[in-house]
Amino acid sequence: MALEIITSDLLSPVRHGFFTRKGGASSGIYSGLNCGFGSSDQSEVVKINRTRAAGALDAHAEDIAAVSQVHSATAITVDAPTSKPLAEADGIATATPGVVLMILTADCAPVLFADAESGVVAAAHAGWRGAIGGVLEATLDAMESLGAKRGSVRAVIGPTISQAAYEVGQEFLERFLDEDPAYQRFFAGGKAADKYQFDLPGFAAHRLREAGIGEAEWSRHCTYSDPSRFFSFRRSFHQREADYGRLAAGIRL
Repeated sequence: MALEIITSDLLSPVRHGFFTRKGGASSGIYSGLNCGFGSSDQSEVVKINRTRAAGALDAHAEDIAAVSQVHSATAITVDAPTSKPLAEADGIATATPGVVLMILTADCAPVLFADAESGVVAAAHAGWRGAIGGVLEATLDAMESLGAKRGSVRAVIGPTISQAAYEVGQEFLERFLDEDPAYQRFFAGGKAADKYQFDLPGFAAHRLREAGIGEAEWSRHCTYSDPSRFFSFRRSFHQREADYGRLAAGIRL
């Protein structure tokens, strides 16, 4: 089965892609293109998957630069590939042609950025903690340090858990309202009186626009509701599976 790559005209002509789970070598609960060494999948199989993903971007696995993702608000810059994930961070930017910036997700929002005119690209992993903490803004700061112009940056939010599938509790809601009461608009009523549905991609897009970038959009793919195409941490938890696969998103100059 061939790899399936979701792209956006907004990032054109920069090479990029949000990969689905199709076309990978993993099996079992990881069936497909599991690119996460943090999973309990066989490391040799994960290497094969990452090689296939890099190849789809006209690169090699040795060209990948990645970070150790920890739901932080930290972003770094790189000028060369990395043989292993760099220091703990959740955003990564480069102005070096050929370096493939790779982010892994399984419900959190993968965000790819490009300022094609300035020759700067970036990638960020934005779960709710990172998004409210400022990882998207930190990634834009990292791009600017490399010469990007914020108003020229385009960003695309890839497959992530949708509002309809993301139920949260009262404490979660209050965490956001304490930050800004206007964030109420990213929550809808849940199935129970004390439950709410959180709009992660909508919130991420809001933070990007408020940060002053040129344009931002969501691919409108829900990881939770499409098991044939996407891995999902929350779905795996609900199905009481032992682990879950990680989806890759990559971008390169």
